[in-house]
Amino acid sequence: MASLFDAAGFGKDAPRPLADRLRPQKLADVVGQDHLVGPDGVITRMLAAGRIPSIILWGPPGTGKTTIARLLAGETGLAFEQISAIFSGVADLKKVFEQARIRREQGRGTLLFVDEIHRFNKSQQDSFLPYVEDGTIILVGATTENPSFELNGALLSRAQVLVLNRLDNEAMQALIRRAEMFERRPLPAEPAAREAMTGMADGDGRYFLNMLEEVFAAVPEGGTPLSTELLARTVQKRLPLYDKAADGHYNLVSALHKSVRGSDPDAALYYLARMLVAGEDPLFIIRRVVRMAIEDVGLADPEAVHQALAAKDTYDFLGSPEGELAIAQAVVYVATAPKSNAVYTAYRAATERAKQTGSLTPPKIILNAPTKLMKQQEYGTGYRYDHDQPDAFSGQNYFPDGMGRETYYDPVERGFEREVKRRLEYWAKLRKERGA
Repeated sequence: MASLFDAAGFGKDAPRPLADRLRPQKLADVVGQDHLVGPDGVITRMLAAGRIPSIILWGPPGTGKTTIARLLAGETGLAFEQISAIFSGVADLKKVFEQARIRREQGRGTLLFVDEIHRFNKSQQDSFLPYVEDGTIILVGATTENPSFELNGALLSRAQVLVLNRLDNEAMQALIRRAEMFERRPLPAEPAAREAMTGMADGDGRYFLNMLEEVFAAVPEGGTPLSTELLARTVQKRLPLYDKAADGHYNLVSALHKSVRGSDPDAALYYLARMLVAGEDPLFIIRRVVRMAIEDVGLADPEAVHQALAAKDTYDFLGSPEGELAIAQAVVYVATAPKSNAVYTAYRAATERAKQTGSLTPPKIILNAPTKLMKQQEYGTGYRYDHDQPDAFSGQNYFPDGMGRETYYDPVERGFEREVKRRLEYWAKLRKERGA
């Protein structure tokens, strides 16, 4: 008699998901990662050399990290142990290490695959070190986060970081062909729907195969292929991969900033849209745009910062989604504005000089003398009021005595700073003529 478990489709003979049934049987079958498992791939060369170090596999979800680890163990004859940092604790680690020690005494090595390894804390990560060093285990860790930030330096120094790519269109087409061979019929979807599915998968092969399985199940053999419209009703679209505290967040922020700095409004709008679609806080984006207007445009176009601040006020007034157009306008304005980091560079240079010179006193001629003693000390003596001088310019030295005049700000020949540069050159000429 069938149990409720069997009736629900979870019995031992229940069909496995397509993603599991199509899991590659050898490393060369892994798609989209030729730089690792192709003929000249890093892992291929490791196997040829007969030496497998501990490895950190860093890449987006659904790119083959678990599969590569499992196949690597199979091709080297190592025992495969798998744990997840989400569900495992110190007791689980001790048990795995002890089993690996026993295997080693019996002449067999262990490949320990740790999924989401970045979720282990520092002490848990440190517990791997002695077993990695003495060869009790070959550690293969998988992470979607930047190992430089999430893993201990000691652990990183004992492992080689290998980066997996999100699956491109060619890799997705290879998965379609495999699924079609397994199902023994073409994918029942129109060309436009196929293209839409690739975009919806967002580089995640596992998600893509699950989506293919849904489409095969939705259309019986000989049925009408799904259009893009029917596809949207059949499969559940997910939001793009984006975690406000993880790499996806910082990568898009960096891409937006560099697109603006590079005067590419189209790329800047694309990354802005990516962030907003993924649920980024619009005020966070506006703060970054204000920073761009100051750092990368500056006085080449003083209006840029006003546009950025106006976008903030407009968004506060209108909210979403209407206020997001103001952000787009500010992004386009700053991206198309003439660029200069002259003020940014000058401020950094002046800050460094201030640290070096300490507490040098300004020259007495520009110090106020509110007391009799200060007047006796000649504070303010010799100061020439600029508005009373020809051209409203005295040309006096305002740097501390003994320091000499220095130049930090060097405006560029672009935008409004071209005019500023002419002013500075004119004042330098007057300073020289007046012997200041």
